[in-house]
Amino acid sequence: MDAAGAAFDAGPTIARFEARLLRVPLTRPWAADVTSVGVVATHVVRSDGAEGWGFSWTPQIGAEAVHALLAHDIAAFALGRSADPGSEWLPLWQHLHEAGGGGITTIAMAGLNLALWDAAVRAHGTSLSGFLGAQRDSVRAYGSGVNLHYSIDELVAQVRRWVDAGYEAVKVKVGKPDVAEDLDRMRAVREVLGPERALMIDANQRWELDRATRSLEVLAEVSPAWIEEPLRADDLYGHVELARRLAVSSGTPIAVGENLHTTYRFDDFLRTGAAQIVQPNVVRVGGITPFLGIAAIAAEYGAALHPHLLPELSGQLALTLLAVAGVPAPMAEDVEDAGFGALGALADPSPVRIVDATLTETPHAGLGLRFR
Repeated sequence: MDAAGAAFDAGPTIARFEARLLRVPLTRPWAADVTSVGVVATHVVRSDGAEGWGFSWTPQIGAEAVHALLAHDIAAFALGRSADPGSEWLPLWQHLHEAGGGGITTIAMAGLNLALWDAAVRAHGTSLSGFLGAQRDSVRAYGSGVNLHYSIDELVAQVRRWVDAGYEAVKVKVGKPDVAEDLDRMRAVREVLGPERALMIDANQRWELDRATRSLEVLAEVSPAWIEEPLRADDLYGHVELARRLAVSSGTPIAVGENLHTTYRFDDFLRTGAAQIVQPNVVRVGGITPFLGIAAIAAEYGAALHPHLLPELSGQLALTLLAVAGVPAPMAEDVEDAGFGALGALADPSPVRIVDATLTETPHAGLGLRFR
């Protein structure tokens, strides 16, 4: 076989890769200093001419660093390599590892991985769910808000909007300095929700072990469906002990994942019983390739998986996840007024829509996410 034949058999390679940084203003600020989110839009061109678009994302911190990794280290690494999505992931992670095994590195890696998946799916003339195989036509969405700074009246008004929109599950923030204030807020939320709707609470790593234990004893009154990130995200042994304590008290499941960055860490938390629910963020874990690996690990342990944020992409992936006996179906997280389409960030119509608290796809090619 000659060199040309060998190159053909190897499949297309990465001929060009570009990244650009943009800021997307938020309609509802997530905090006084979080009024926009950072998006690094990426574009790959394969040697066969196929193109793909992806992105990296970080709400406030690190967008410039992510862009620098993509524009320099990742672009230099990628050129000339196979354009088969996933083939790049482990070698690239090993290449970048001295800059950190997760966080900015995996967030940046998603920019390449998503663009490669988009190119591959577009080359097949289908959508991501068509490429991977849809397992369901729709997924339930739950209402979510970055609302710890809301007054109790603002919080109650938000929950009423979710109820009026048909949401059967909502998630709100906890972690006030005094748990009595958290309880007052959650009582008001529960009154609006009634007993039949699910209330999830998210502490965003604000507690340490003993405070989490005491707070959850108090908040058990409102029957939380899960407690999200009760402790520092990397405190594996703290989560193991908290799970043990909760098993003999309220029984509240622990959900983690938005700040776990590799399949290895998800396996650690599930293998040790530190969490019962996982919430991988498709960008923070490094793209679709590791997301699918995490989904397989969660299925092996019989853990529920509900993707974190980014419903325009994570909702598509939720449609493709295999059903596991006895495990709840994945839900999409719909943060109020934070969708890329609603924020006017996309060049094309959103690839998903959420109506009556149900996410479905709209006609699109590839991932369907190109930024203005």
